[in-house]
Parts: sequence; C-alpha cells; structure tokens
Amino acid sequence: MAKAKSRFVCNECGAVYPKWQGQCHECGQWNTLVEEVVAQEKKGAPRSVQDGGYAGVAAGVVQSLDAVDLVRESITPSGISEFDRVLGGGLVHGSVVLIGGDPGIGKSTLLLQTVHHLSYQVRCLYVSGEESPSQIGLRAERLGLERKQIVLYAETQVERIIATALAERPDVLVVDSIQTLYSEALSAAPGSVSQLRESTAQLVRFAKMSGTTVFLIGHVTKEGAIAGPRVLEHMVDTVLYFESEAGSRFRMLRAIKNRFGSVNELGMFAMLESGLKAVNNPSAIFLSRPEGEHAGSAIMPVWEGSRALLVEVQALVDEKGGGYARRVTQGLDGGRLAMLLAVLHRHGGIAIHDMDVYLNVVGGLKITETAADLAVVAAVFSSFKGRALPLDWVIGGEIGLSGELRPVINGQARIKAAEQHGFKHIVLPKANVSRETVSGLTVHGVSHIGQVLALLEERM
Repeated sequence: MAKAKSRFVCNECGAVYPKWQGQCHECGQWNTLVEEVVAQEKKGAPRSVQDGGYAGVAAGVVQSLDAVDLVRESITPSGISEFDRVLGGGLVHGSVVLIGGDPGIGKSTLLLQTVHHLSYQVRCLYVSGEESPSQIGLRAERLGLERKQIVLYAETQVERIIATALAERPDVLVVDSIQTLYSEALSAAPGSVSQLRESTAQLVRFAKMSGTTVFLIGHVTKEGAIAGPRVLEHMVDTVLYFESEAGSRFRMLRAIKNRFGSVNELGMFAMLESGLKAVNNPSAIFLSRPEGEHAGSAIMPVWEGSRALLVEVQALVDEKGGGYARRVTQGLDGGRLAMLLAVLHRHGGIAIHDMDVYLNVVGGLKITETAADLAVVAAVFSSFKGRALPLDWVIGGEIGLSGELRPVINGQARIKAAEQHGFKHIVLPKANVSRETVSGLTVHGVSHIGQVLALLEERM
C-alpha cells in the first residue's frame, strides 16, 4: 500500500514546506508549521506539449464590456444603522462578510441581533459550531429577542451546512465560527490552514451560486489578526474588525476591506445589558471632557470612512527622569510625533528635546491620517506652556517639514461637524477656507506653524 504524501503548511501565512522546521522563513513565526496530507492526483491521459493538455475542452464565450447588463446589487438594510454604515448601506445579496475580533467583544451578539431584525422580512439561518442551542437560547433571552424568530442549526461539517442551506434556502446565513468547520474531503483537523481555505471556498461558492448573504465569524490571534492565513481575507468580499479598549463598554467596528462600500468606515456601538446599541453620534463619546479647562488638550476633526468625527487628543510634557527622553503614544504613530516635535523646535522655537512627551487619543481611536498634525502640536504646546486651550476651539491640518500647513481632504465636512457640535472657532490650513460663511463659527485660515502658535498664544 502506497504511503500517503504529506506537507507542512504555516498557520500564519500559508507557506508550504516539504518537511517540518521550527521557523517559517516567509513570515518569521516559530512553531506554526502543521502537517497536512496531500490529496493524490488522478491519473489520466498524458498532456501534449502543443495544447497544454486542454484538448477537448470547450472554449468559453467572450463579450464586450458595453454588452454587459449593468444590474445594481440589491441591498437589504440590517436594521442596525451603524452596521449598515460599515457594510456600505446594508447586506448585499451573494456577498461574504468576515467579522473578526477578540473573544467576548460582541461578534456573536451583533449577528444574533442582526438575524433577529432581518427575520421579520427575509429568511435567516444561524449556524453554530461552538455554542450549543441552549447557550444561544439563553443569550437571546438575555438580549430580549423573540426566540421563535431565530432559526438555528448546530453543525461543523461544511457539506452538511451547505446541504441544509440549499434545502432551507435562507437569504442570510451566519456561520459561528469558521475555525470550527471542517470538510470531509480533507483529513486535516478543524482550524488548520487547509480546512479554513476549503471551508471558506465552499461557502463562497454557495453564496455566489444562491445569492445568499453569508457572514463568517473569525477568531483573532494575539497580534489582532484573524486566525489563519491571510488568504481568508482575500477570498471574502468584506472584512470587518471589532476594536475596543480594555474595560470600555464602547465597541468600534471598522471595515478593512469592502467591495461594496468605503474602506476604513467606522461604526460605533455601546455594549449594554440588552446587547449592542448603535451610537449615532460618535463624536459625543470622544468629546466627554471633564468640567473646566485643562492644559494639553485639543479637539481635532478626523475623517473616518465617510464622515467627520471630533476627537480629543491629550499631551503631557514633563521633565525626563533620567537617560533618554521618552516618546509614548496611544492611538498615533510614534514616528510622526518625533517628526512634529522636530518641526516644532525648528520652525516654532519650542525646544522640548530633553523632555518626556506622552500623547493619547481619547476613546481608544487609532488615528492614521496626517490631518491630526496641527492638533498634536497644539496639545503639546499647551502642555509645555501649562495653559489650557479654549474649550470652543477645533484644530486640524497637516504640517510639512518646513513648517507649512497643507490642506486636508473634506475640509468643508470638518467645518460642518464643528458647527453641529457647538464649537465657535476652527483652525484649518488656509487652502481649506472657502468664501462661504458659517453661522456661529469663525474659521481661522493659517499657512505656517508660527501663525498657529501666535494665534494660540493670544487665546490661552
């Protein structure tokens, strides 16, 4: 009897090796190689060199792009406003959505609530591979959901799940979670690279063939990435990540990939006893400031997905305790802070190279856009001077290495957000200031960091 061939696949990146080794050379991770049995190839007629072995295969029909029917994707609202925002307006028929996040952050809760809302208008099927039906029933009762509206199926074999879905013909299929599924076609254990790839591939084919919207729940690793190779994220249409600060009741759902909507769209939720509740005004969370003025605090308008949010950034400048000066950041890039401090010294005359600087974005939000530069400099300047900035000021803009202020995208939307939240002054690059007047809001256009510091010095 011939011995079955095997190979070793990395659980992190999917790299393949002929034999086991301690470290994966592709991603650098240790002890991530697992053994898999290679399926034997079927023997057939030898391929000819001329036709590449495709003789006898019928050719397909090609067409010009202008002959294709332009059919809009049908979208079904989920009933949860912030979830619809992240998805791009709602559930797209035939799409596959992968949702990742830390254990207990609210992935199953959100999808159980979504299935409950949708069950009144479309057919839904909730497949559980981790929790028993009684556990899901207790959760539904705790969330105040009508259990008779939720159709449940407990199974981990992907072929049975698809066969049941073909019989039930649901419009929405939820799989909790993809790491628990396995296919009979493979001998590897559930959760391995090959099982993840094969199970996801079968569910994607089912979604495209039947038009069913499929939600896949995925676990995350210690680094925050969805467990398994990145190939899962390439196979699906949308990838959503749950984010939250430790001990916080607020949850942020961010779109990392979306073929039907904006990337980096952000949805805000509050975890209550009755489940996840959409937060329609996220700026109120990030602007929950204590009473009175405090040095080192500035409000900045940041652009997340398709809307402007007002976020508070805090800075603390202190004498160093010894050794090298520390640069500690939470929610912002540390390298960007070092560059801004150098610009502040060279073009603003503020020397803090021998002092510790701590920076924090309130609410646990991670800011990646450069429009936060001016607010960071203003917060550092305020902490250095020991005087608070006015509470009714919003500051934003990108700073160049020569100290100039560069325009930011969607400047008018940022101005409108500041007006809606009752702020009286906003500082932006001069290129973002239009001739349109905004009632109750004074727009200060600046072109150099020196002008900003002089303006703040007068107001503090």
